[in-house]
Formats: sequence, C-alpha cells, structure tokens
Amino acid sequence: MKLTILTTVMLLSTATYAFAGGGAPVPEGAMKDDPSGRPGKILSEAECTKAWEMAGPDGDTLSKDKAAPFVTNFELVDSSKDSQISSEEWKNGCAKGWVSADAAAATDMDGTPAEPEKKQM
Repeated sequence: MKLTILTTVMLLSTATYAFAGGGAPVPEGAMKDDPSGRPGKILSEAECTKAWEMAGPDGDTLSKDKAAPFVTNFELVDSSKDSQISSEEWKNGCAKGWVSADAAAATDMDGTPAEPEKKQM
C-alpha cells in the first residue's frame, strides 16, 4: 500500500513538472543593465551636446551645482567619483536617460512630481 501511494505521488509530481514546461521565453532586452536613477528620455547626440553647452559653456568639466539642474542623479553620472562630470561621463549619462535637455525638467531631485500651477479663478 505504501509503495502504491509513493509511486502515485512520484508519478503526479513528474507529470506536473513535464506539463509545466520551461516557461515563457525571456523578453528581449530584459537582461540588460537596470538604468537606475529615475531615467528619463534618452537624448540624441545633438540634444546632449546642447544640454552640455547650457550647463557649462566655459568648461570641460561640470561641478555638482552646475550639473544639478540637468542631471537626475549626480553620483550615477559621475562614474569616476571625482566630484566632476566630464564630457564623456555626460554623454554616457545622456545615453542612459540620466541627463535632461531641459533644466526645469530635472530640478525635482527627490522623485516627487512638481507642484502643478494653481489656476486663478
């Protein structure tokens, strides 16, 4: 009797596994790096260059205070951790959606939506 029950349980577990199959295929792009840091729109090369010129028109690196209006997360963009963003780091940040072409769009650094304008009646 015990052998019959054990055989039945083993058969049911094996059949369940066989019918379940391997599962759904992994979606394309699912294994890419997670672009953390609240990514936004991926900027084109022209938009990225324009944003770089607006952020620091007279230098080859940007400090945190100059980059802050354009960058969602300074620490992610500053991959060298030297407290300066180089043009190469800026381009990488643009490609990952961490840089905004519009300074006003990136000023909200806490992840909360900006307050809507109050309409006067």
